[in-house]
Amino acid sequence: FPYVAPLQVPHTRAWFAGVANLRGGLHGVVDLAVFLDLPGRPLSEGQREQSHLVALNPALGLNSALLVDRLAGLRSAAQVVEVAVDNPVRPAFAGACYRDADGRVWQEILLSALAEDALFLGVAA
Repeated sequence: FPYVAPLQVPHTRAWFAGVANLRGGLHGVVDLAVFLDLPGRPLSEGQREQSHLVALNPALGLNSALLVDRLAGLRSAAQVVEVAVDNPVRPAFAGACYRDADGRVWQEILLSALAEDALFLGVAA
C-alpha cells in the first residue's frame, strides 16, 4: 500500500507506528527498521510519505502492516544464490540469506514466524 500516516497509539513501543485504515480494515503498523534495530536515523515526514505499508496476509491471523522506506524486488529466483549466515544468533523469523548478481545480500523474513514472535505481538510499552 502507499504510505498512509498511521494514527499514533499511546503507551506502545517505539517501533509501533500506530494504526492505519487499509482498504477498510484497521491494521497495526510496525516500523520494520526500528523493530529490527537497524542503524540509521528515523525517517522524516517527507521520507515517510515515499514509504510503503506492506500488509501481512490475512491468513496469518493478524491485521498488521510493515512500514518500509522503500521496496525492491527480484525478477526471478534464478538471480540469487543462497549464502552462509555470519551471525548464528538470529531471531526465528530470519530465514535464509541470498546474494544477487549485483552483490547485494537479501535477508528472507519468514512472515508466518514473525506473526508468532512474542516481541512483535507485544506492542504495549
